[in-house]
Amino acid sequence: MLEKVKNHIIRNYKEYVIIVVFFVVGIFCGVFLINKSQENQVNELRQYLETFINQLKNTSNLNYMQILKTSLLDKVYLTIAIWFFATTVVGVPIVFGLVAYRGFCLGYTISALILCMGFNKGFPLVLVTLVLQNIIFIPLLIGLAASGFKFYKSIVKDRRRENIKISFIRHTIFSAIILIGLCLSSVIEVITSIKSTFLRRFIKIDISVFLVVKICQKNKKNIKMSLLFWNILI
Repeated sequence: MLEKVKNHIIRNYKEYVIIVVFFVVGIFCGVFLINKSQENQVNELRQYLETFINQLKNTSNLNYMQILKTSLLDKVYLTIAIWFFATTVVGVPIVFGLVAYRGFCLGYTISALILCMGFNKGFPLVLVTLVLQNIIFIPLLIGLAASGFKFYKSIVKDRRRENIKISFIRHTIFSAIILIGLCLSSVIEVITSIKSTFLRRFIKIDISVFLVVKICQKNKKNIKMSLLFWNILI
């Protein structure tokens, strides 16, 4: 299995390199943005973040099925979006944008947590809330986007209907496999959080994504906060 994955990456290394570049650029943009924030914005973000986490820690009952549902829906929507936009020539930039956006949110969130909470508190929170879920999610996201980009190239280079049809079927099957992997990663995240007392304290951050984002979006000053919590919650 690992040998097949290795050979697949080697055969399509150009597509993977381009996708990784977009993701890394997104990370750097997120880090740059938070580091350029004004002091009052950082203080506001710090206060909001501490209040939010304290409220979640005091919540005794967690709806793990809702957590799983939210995570699964996010994975399904993302997979469908990348699959669909990759099948259209004009939609490929959107695929790149989605990858870069995910990288941006990751870089912004990590920097914001460490900046607002300090390294001693922020770094463990990053490990618990971000590394665990992204260690599976990021490779699958990159693989999905690379498959879409490869299909786009096949449309541009080879206009024969039969070959495009074969490429479309391969892209669809690969996307379905990736979606299964993403869904399994969501299940693993929730199961792990239930089994671990330490993770249980922070998995609450995966709840109520829409609620928190709506609260943040009510105040236009908190747009950056909505980006931060959107990434944490998803």
